[in-house]
Amino acid sequence: MNAHQIAQVSSQLPSALPRLDWITDAQRLQRLSQDFSWFSPVLKQALQGKYGDVAVRPRTEGEIASVVAHCARQGLPITVRGSGTGNYGQSTPLHGGVILDLSAYNQLCWVHGAVGRAQTGMRLWDLDRQARAQGQELRWLPSTYRSATLGGLFGGGFGGAGSITYGPLAAPGNVLAARVMTVEAEPRVLELRGPDAMRLHHTYGTTGIVLELEVALAPATPWLECIATFEGFDAALAFAQQLGQAPGIAKKELALMAAPIPAYFTGLAAYLPEGCHAVMALVAPEAEETMHCWLAQHGGTLRYCVRDQWAADKPVGGHKSLIEYCWNHTTLHALKVDKGLTYLQTGYQPARFAEQLHALRSALSDEVLFHLEFLRNRDGLFSCSGVELVRFTSEQRLNAIMDIYRQHGVLVHNPHVYVVEDGKGNNQLDPGLLQAKAMLDPLNLLNPGKLRKAGLPACVQQA
Repeated sequence: MNAHQIAQVSSQLPSALPRLDWITDAQRLQRLSQDFSWFSPVLKQALQGKYGDVAVRPRTEGEIASVVAHCARQGLPITVRGSGTGNYGQSTPLHGGVILDLSAYNQLCWVHGAVGRAQTGMRLWDLDRQARAQGQELRWLPSTYRSATLGGLFGGGFGGAGSITYGPLAAPGNVLAARVMTVEAEPRVLELRGPDAMRLHHTYGTTGIVLELEVALAPATPWLECIATFEGFDAALAFAQQLGQAPGIAKKELALMAAPIPAYFTGLAAYLPEGCHAVMALVAPEAEETMHCWLAQHGGTLRYCVRDQWAADKPVGGHKSLIEYCWNHTTLHALKVDKGLTYLQTGYQPARFAEQLHALRSALSDEVLFHLEFLRNRDGLFSCSGVELVRFTSEQRLNAIMDIYRQHGVLVHNPHVYVVEDGKGNNQLDPGLLQAKAMLDPLNLLNPGKLRKAGLPACVQQA
C-alpha cells in the first residue's frame, strides 16, 4: 500500500467498529500525532508533516483487541500513545495508519503491600495518589507526572525523581511484570515478568502493546522541598555530592542548576538571587537540620523549604512542585524564556563526574548550560546525568558538542533522533528485544520506522 491507500483503509475502521471512540478531525489528529519532540529543532524539522490517519481511544481490553485485530488483518501501522509527554517523536507515526491512544484505559488494578499494578493509560499523578491512600508511593516520577501515563513512562521514559534512591526505571526490581497483547488477527494476551518485561522498556512502542504494568512501590513520605543557592559552582557541586551520597538521608530528588539556568525559573524568582547556582532537593523532613549544617560548611543558603508541596492539590503559595522544575521541565521553563535553546541527555562516570564536569565547562564555555540530575545508576553507583541546555546554532555544531562529550568519556543519549538504536549511548540493542518483537508483533506493524533492525512492514515497503 502507498500512503493514500493506508489512509483510505484506515478511514474505514470507524464504520467497522462504530461503538469505539474514534477521532477523525484533522486538527485533533495532528495534535495526537505529536509529543514534545519540538524541544529538538532537529526533530521538529524531521517529523514535520507526519500524522496518523485515524485515532481511537479504547476503554477496555476487548476494545483494544478489536482494533488490533482489524489492523493486523488489513496490515495497517499502529502507533501507541499515552499523553504525549515524550521527547523523541515516539508518538509521531512515520507512515500514517492508526493512533492507538490508551489514555482512557486507565484503571488501578490493585495495590498489595509494596507492589502496585495498573492499566498503562493511568496517569502517574492518579496512580501515586491512590497508592498513597494505602501508605505507598511511586518510586519514581518524571517531571511530567501530572499528565504522563504509566505506559508512556515505560515506553519512552527514564525514571525521574526517585532515581536518586532507586536508580532509573530500568534498574532491576523496579518494574516487575507487564501484561501485553500481540498484534495478530487473533490477538493473544501474555504475562511477561522480570527481564522479559523489560525488553519492551524504552522502545517507543515498537515491540509490543503493554496493557498493564506491575511495579514496586516505596513507603509514602511527606517530602521536604528545598532550594539552596551558592555563589560558586564548585561549592554547589560539593554540597550536592555530599547530600546525594549520604546513606542516612532519604531522598526523592536532587538536582543542580548552574547559572544562568535559575534565571529561567520565573515562578521561583523570589528565591533565586541573580547569578546564583541552585540545588533543588526533596528530602525526608528529619534531614533539615543536617542540611543546614552542610550548607554552612559549603557557604550555601537555604532559600525555600516547604513540606509535602508536590503532593498537594493546591500547592502552597501557588508554586508548583520543585519536581516540575527538574528533569526536562527545566528545558521547558528555559524555552519559554529563550527559544534559541535545546538540550542534551548525558551520563557521567560515577568515579569521574566532577573531573568530567570541570573539563566540559572549560571546553564549552557558555555554549552549554549545565543542569545535573543526581542518581544511582543501574548498578547502584552514585553519579549524575546531564539534561544540559545548549545554545543552538546548527545541527552540525550540536553533533560536534556531543562528540566533545564523548571525547571526555561522557555517554550521550542523543535526544535529537527518533530511531531507538540511535538514542542509545552505545547504539547497542539487547538481542532479546528483537526476539520479543518477533513474538509480539510478527507483522511488524508497531510504530514502523522507529526500530531500524526490525525493518519496515510489507505495507510500507510496497508504498
